[in-house]
Amino acid sequence: MNAVFKPLFLGIAISLLAFQAPKKHTQLFLIGDSTVADYTLDSGYLEKKFPLNGWGQVFQPFFKKDSLNLVKKLIKTDSVLVVDKARGGRSTRTFFEEGRWAEVYKALKKDDIVMIQFGHNDAAVDKPERYVNITGYKEYLRLYVNQTREKGAIPILITPVNRNYPWKDGKLSNVHGEYPNAVKAVAKELNVQLIDLTQLSINAFTAKGQAEVTSKYFMNFEKGLYQGYPDGQKDNTHFQKEGAMAVAQLVFNAMKKL
Repeated sequence: MNAVFKPLFLGIAISLLAFQAPKKHTQLFLIGDSTVADYTLDSGYLEKKFPLNGWGQVFQPFFKKDSLNLVKKLIKTDSVLVVDKARGGRSTRTFFEEGRWAEVYKALKKDDIVMIQFGHNDAAVDKPERYVNITGYKEYLRLYVNQTREKGAIPILITPVNRNYPWKDGKLSNVHGEYPNAVKAVAKELNVQLIDLTQLSINAFTAKGQAEVTSKYFMNFEKGLYQGYPDGQKDNTHFQKEGAMAVAQLVFNAMKKL
């Protein structure tokens, strides 16, 4: 080889050795109900539903490059794509029956993550089209866990985030009956990672105080403020952005400990 070209080829070889292909991203699927959903995916969001936010809607910014190190036990890649498939009004059963789980299952790849938070609609005894008793609820949770594992992905069970009631003597209490305990039982039975968002949200909302949580976290406001709610709103289940951000922070903080 001509001596003139040797340094050139040597430099190229060194550059190739130093080059590392970027790691694949991890897909983080969210399945659940309206408290998790991303409403910006709905047409006319700003006109019809703003300022409604699910915590999944604001979850992506938590996975910036510098914060991934905080969840490195769960996520081995250098980027995360949050795929929010949660939908309002869905229970564990209806999410499955409508084919929404099938869509997630087909897209799952090894080491992806599926975060599972249902309960608000499963417990709706007065709405038989969505109601699921405790036995059925646990069975559908098992299905989601087992099929996630079939694909080599990682399931994380989440107890349902609390509503903004009942309050007594300045403290918030569990509004979901035995559904959070059912999630915990399945997590223990199948050795699944668990985030007890019911208790985490109860603690966080209590610490913040009923007045502030009611006016800033949940969808409670006077008439004339937002186009989609000309008569105002009184809703102690769904979140404004500040509430969704607070819940998303609780979930991310819990992920650091898994």
